[in-house]
Parts: sequence; structure tokens; C-alpha cells
Amino acid sequence: MTTLPIILVVDDEKQSQEALRRVLADEFRVLTASTAEEAEDLLEQEMVHAILCDQRMPGIQGVEFLKTVRNRWPDPVRMIISGYSEAEDIIAGVNEAGIYQYITKPWEPDELVQTLHGALRLYDLQLESAQASLDLKVPQAALQKSIASKTGTLKRQHHFDGIIHAPDSPLAEVIEMARKVSSFDISVLITGESGTGKELLARAIHYNSPRGNKPFVVENCGALPDQLLESELFGCKKGAFTGAYEDRIGLFEQASGGTIFLDEIGETSPAFQVKLLRVLQEGEIRPLGARLTRKVDVRVIAATNRNLEEEVRGGHFRRDLFYRLAAFPIHLPPLRERPMDVPMLAERLLGDTAKGFGRPNLRFGPDSMAQMRNYDWPGNVRELQNEIQRMVALAEGGVMGPDLLSPRLRSRVCPAGRALADHGEPGTLKEQVEALEARLLAESLARHRWNITRVAEETGLSRVGLRAKLRRYGLERDG
Repeated sequence: MTTLPIILVVDDEKQSQEALRRVLADEFRVLTASTAEEAEDLLEQEMVHAILCDQRMPGIQGVEFLKTVRNRWPDPVRMIISGYSEAEDIIAGVNEAGIYQYITKPWEPDELVQTLHGALRLYDLQLESAQASLDLKVPQAALQKSIASKTGTLKRQHHFDGIIHAPDSPLAEVIEMARKVSSFDISVLITGESGTGKELLARAIHYNSPRGNKPFVVENCGALPDQLLESELFGCKKGAFTGAYEDRIGLFEQASGGTIFLDEIGETSPAFQVKLLRVLQEGEIRPLGARLTRKVDVRVIAATNRNLEEEVRGGHFRRDLFYRLAAFPIHLPPLRERPMDVPMLAERLLGDTAKGFGRPNLRFGPDSMAQMRNYDWPGNVRELQNEIQRMVALAEGGVMGPDLLSPRLRSRVCPAGRALADHGEPGTLKEQVEALEARLLAESLARHRWNITRVAEETGLSRVGLRAKLRRYGLERDG
């Protein structure tokens, strides 16, 4: 096994091959080929990072060979090394084969090593930009500037302060925990129902971590069968399995130096869990069909809507993998446990939706906002977003009333909503006070997750008095 970058030297002279091998062997793994055919065989078998190719070889010129390489294996950084420097060769190399450097003989060992390190940095930039084929004619400085600009934008978009919540929301404590763990290079397991914003939180952790300038890569582990998932995450060589029509760089390698987000990790099979565990333990991947392992430096954030501890007890999820992933567990509360967040979320989603639909100046009527606040939102934020899109599409005036809400939302309300429904539309002072009291009790229950003692302390009621009010307003927890 090796962790050294792989350099392929293509030269018909054995003496030149050995000279290059001696200079490069301390810092790179050097493969050698005397002909284009031998080089292609090696490219079929190995994940090559860079190619040093002689220009004048029997049968085919170096530029012609690298043109073929560019079409079939676009990822390795391509370089020509030659004792000749004809202008036409240089122009053809740059324009047709995407040559990174044209190195003339005799070369200086230290300069050659530095050139290769620059080529490997370009290879890394290629992965970071998530492009399968990077235009190598763009200078490194321009590439770095472009990526730095995009990364800065992502950091601004995915800051913890951008996660919408009310000051008294249960989400505030969760965000503070995530903010603290973001600085430490340990695995995080985010649990919560679908639609609660697990990926959003994972992105905030990444972009506010020391790895924030490196890639953030996402994979939904429940969407693919084992072999395809393994290919997506670890990479594969062409022909490794039916349908592997080209070399593929895996997401772990694309995320090297950064973070990989493994969503729906609870959906993976026991067989795949074994392979993932080995990658996490060893810090190495082996692409399907390749002989050598590759070292990767990746922080893993996993997410699931399942209770993985129960899955472990039931024998459906490996205990050792669970503890490897759950070094720092974070649970996202569902929207029904934080009704105080609904108005802020709804306003933000309305602004985004109205802008995207070309329908500015829309606003919620007070009755429709009250109805949304009192709904239990089983689909969480995703359902709220869908509901607002529906309202914007149906709106005919500037104010969106409750008549635009979907039937399921009008017919299903949370306990606070049942209390309000029992009292009808608040009219008298007594009815308004009772409606307000029911809402405040419901919010306190959600905030403290139905801990009666804490709710009683917060509201200044005795436990007996609190339970009486809960019965009165229909706020007793089912079951």
C-alpha cells in the first residue's frame, strides 16, 4: 500500500526513465512506460496524478499521445519533457493537449520536483472545483482566486447565524453545540426527522471549521445499491463492473482535506457498513478495480432520520461503525416542537419564493399565519416550504388569507390549535386571554419537551394547576 502521489513517466529511453525515477522516488511513486501502449495499460489500472511524457518517441509524438489521454483520462495533469523546443510543438501542446508545463532538457532536479508539486496542487484544485475535466490552460493563480471567491460566498451563505430560529427556540441550544464542535476535527452524527435541516446544519459546521476552505461533498447513501454507492464514494477504474465506462474519482478523494456529508447513513447495508468502517479506521480508500489504496484526509458528518441506537440493538447497524460516526451526536428537533420558529421561517421562505416566482409584495394575513403556527408540520421545514409555494402560486391579491392553505393544513392542527378552535375566533377579552394562555402553554411545552416540572417553574404554576389548564385547553400529550 502507498500514500504517495503517482507520477507516470513515458519515455522510450530506459536511461531517461531511471534518471527521473531516482530524482522523484523520494516524494512520488513513479510508474514508467516505454511506449504509448504501455502507458495506456497503466492508466487503465492506476489512479495517476500527473504524466511526464517525452515529446519524441517512436510511432507517436508526445503531444499526440497526451491529446488521447486528455479525452480518455482527463484528470491527470499532463506535461511534456523534451530536449527540443520547437514553437509548433509548444503551441500544439498547449492548445490541443492541455499541457500544464513544457519542460526542456537538461532539467534541474529541484526545479522538476517543484514543478510536479505545482502540478499536484492543480490536481487538487481540480477536485475541489468538482469538475471532471479542468481546462489546464487557466493559470493556477486564476484558479485559486476563483475557488477562493466561491468558498467565501459559501461561507457567508452557510453561517450559523443564517439558520433561522427564535431566541427561545430549542434550536438555539442545538446551534450553539454545533458551533462549538465545528472547531474540532471529530465526526458528527446529526439525527432528526426528514425536513428538519440536517444538511443545512452540516454545511454550517463545515464552512465554520478549519476545513472551511476545502470541499464539502454530499452523498445520499439511501439512493444507490451497494456497488454504485461504493463506486461513488471510493471511485473505480474503467471496466471494474458492468456500467463502469470510465475512471471515476470517488467523493472521498474529492473531499480530501474537507468534509463529506453522508446523508441517510442508516439506510446502508451491513456489507457496505464493513467497507465504510475500514475507510474511517484506516483513512484510506481503494477504488473498485484498482490495486493500490489512496490516503484521504476527510472529516465525516453523517445524518439519519432513524434511531441508530435502536438499529444497533436490532442488529441492523454495526455497533463499531455507530461509535465511529457518533463521536459527537446532535439531534435536530422537529418543527412541531418549536412553533415559535414558524413565523420567521415562513417570512423568509415567502421572500425567497415570491422572488423566484416573480410575485413580489405578497404577505401573509394574520389568520393564515396563526393557522400555520398552530399546525404540527409532520413534514417539517420542507412541508412548510411546499405550503408557501402553493399559496404564492394561488394568490390573487397582495394578502394571502387562510383560504389559500391546503385542506390538510386547515384540518390538522397541533394541541394549541385545538384549544383555539374550541374557543372559536377570539372576540371577547376572556376569549383572547384564554387563546393567548393556550398558545403560551403550548410553546412552553414544546420548548421543554413536555417536562411538566420545568413548564410549571417557567409559568409560575403548581404542577396540579398546570395539569388542570392542560386538560382545559386540550394540551395533554397523547399516550
